[in-house]
Amino acid sequence: MSNRNKTNSIRRKRLRRKNRERLIRQSPYLLIGLLLIGILGGITYKATGQILLTIENHRTENPEGKDGDDSPDNPDGATGAGSDGPDSESGEDGQAAAESESETDPDSSIDALLEQAWLLAAGYDYDAAIDLLTTSEFYGAGEGGTTDPQINSAISEYEHVRETLQPVEITEITHVFFHSLVMDEAKAFDGDADESGYNQVMTTKDEFLKILDSMYEKGYVLVRLHDIATMQDGRMVKGQIMLPPGRKACVMSQDDVCYYEYMEDDGFASRMVIGDDGKPACEMIMDDGTVSVGSYDMVPLLEDFIEQHPDFSYKGARAVIAFTGYQGILGYRTAESYRETNPNFAADCQAASAVAQCLRDNGWELASHSWGHRDLGTISYEKFKTDCDKWEREVESLIGPTDIILYPFGADVSDWHAYNHDNQRFMYMKSLGFDYFCNVDSNQYWVQLGNDYLRQGRRNLDGYRMWMDIAAGGETSKRKLDDLFRAEDVFSSNRPTPVVWE
Repeated sequence: MSNRNKTNSIRRKRLRRKNRERLIRQSPYLLIGLLLIGILGGITYKATGQILLTIENHRTENPEGKDGDDSPDNPDGATGAGSDGPDSESGEDGQAAAESESETDPDSSIDALLEQAWLLAAGYDYDAAIDLLTTSEFYGAGEGGTTDPQINSAISEYEHVRETLQPVEITEITHVFFHSLVMDEAKAFDGDADESGYNQVMTTKDEFLKILDSMYEKGYVLVRLHDIATMQDGRMVKGQIMLPPGRKACVMSQDDVCYYEYMEDDGFASRMVIGDDGKPACEMIMDDGTVSVGSYDMVPLLEDFIEQHPDFSYKGARAVIAFTGYQGILGYRTAESYRETNPNFAADCQAASAVAQCLRDNGWELASHSWGHRDLGTISYEKFKTDCDKWEREVESLIGPTDIILYPFGADVSDWHAYNHDNQRFMYMKSLGFDYFCNVDSNQYWVQLGNDYLRQGRRNLDGYRMWMDIAAGGETSKRKLDDLFRAEDVFSSNRPTPVVWE
C-alpha cells in the first residue's frame, strides 16, 4: 500500500472509530429509548440484541475507546520505528482487510466516500468534493437510477456553501513566520551563551500551539504563496482564493530548517525524517541518548493541527520551509564542506532529498534562505552572486526547483518601491528561477504584485516581538500582534525578561 493510501486508510479508520465511540457514549440513552419503544410498540428482542452485540463487539476491539495516538504513554505523538499504532493496519494485510471490508459492506464504502468528500469540503475545495461524489460508482446506482440520500444530501450542502464563498483580497493576506521551535525550554533558557539568541528569535512549542489555537479561533486559514498568484506566460497573475464570510487567509513560513550544530543539546529537534505514516516527522535526542521520532518541530505539529482542524488549510495548503546550505539541510550534513568529514555524506544527501520530496508531497512549499544566511541587499555583488550559485549547487540540487526566497534578516534587495529590471540582484535571482520574494515587515500585511514577481512582508512571531507587545501594554498603536493573538496569553513564563534585541 502506498504512503498516501495508507494515510487515507488510517484517517478513515480513525473517523469510523470516533463515530463508534460516540455510539458507545450514547448507548445508555439508546438502550433506554429502545426499551421504552419495546414496551410501547413491541420492538423485537432480536433487534435489541443486535444493537447490544454491535456495542459489545466494539468494546472488545477497543476496550477504553481510545485513539491509538492519544495514549497517556505517548503524550507527544511520538512513534516507534515501524509502528502505526495498535489500531492501524499496514502493508498488504491492511490493504486486504480494507478491500474485504469494502466488498462485504457497501454502506462502509459509502461512508468512506462521504468521509473523503467531507475532508475535501472541509478544506474549501467544494468543487472537488462534489465531483468526487457525482463521479463515484454509487451516484445513480440505486434502483431506477436513484442515489443514496446521504450522497444527495452532501452534494446539496456543498453546493449551498459554495454559493456563499467570497474572494479574498490578496493585498490583505498576512504572512507569519517562525524559526525552529524550542521543545525543551529548560535546555534552551539555561543561561548559556546561546540563551539570548533563542530568547529573541525562537518560539516555544507551547507558544506555537497557543498561537495556532488563537489564529484558528479568529478565522485564519492557511494558504500557499502560489495560491496568491502564479506565473503564467512570463507574467505574475493574481489568483482567486474563495473562503466563507469571516475567514481570513494567511501564509506561514519557517526559516533555517537545518538544525545547526550549535543547537545540539539545547532542546531542539535534531533532524527531519519521514514518519511511518508517510508524513514528515522529527527526531529528537532524549536525555538518555535514545532517539525519539515524533512531533518535535513546526512541521509535524502543524500536520497534527491540520489533521484535527482540516478547515485551517485551504485545499491542502501547508507552510513555506526555507533552508540555508552552509551546514546542510533538515539536520543532514549535506554541505560540500562535509564531504570529507561526514562518513555518511552520500546517505545524508539521499535522505535529505527524500524528506524534501515528502514535504512537497504533503503540500509544503520549499524556499531559499540564501546559502550562508547573508544580507543579500548589502554584501558585494560578487559575494551575492557566489552565495546564490552555492545555494543552487548544494541545496536546490537536493530539493528540486524552487521559486521562493525568504530573505535572511528580512533584508530585501530594494526598498518598498517596485522591483525593476535595472535592479541587478533582482534580475540575477529571476534568472535562477525565483518569482516570490519575502522580506520582514511588522505591519499586518504588505503584498506587492509586480508584472513578473510577488513580494510579501513577513511578521516574526518570536520572543522579541511578543515582548514588545507586552511592554506596550495598552498602547494599541505599538501592539502588532493583537489581530493574531494576545502576547500576554501566549508568552512563556520560562523566558528570561526583558527580551532585549542584541
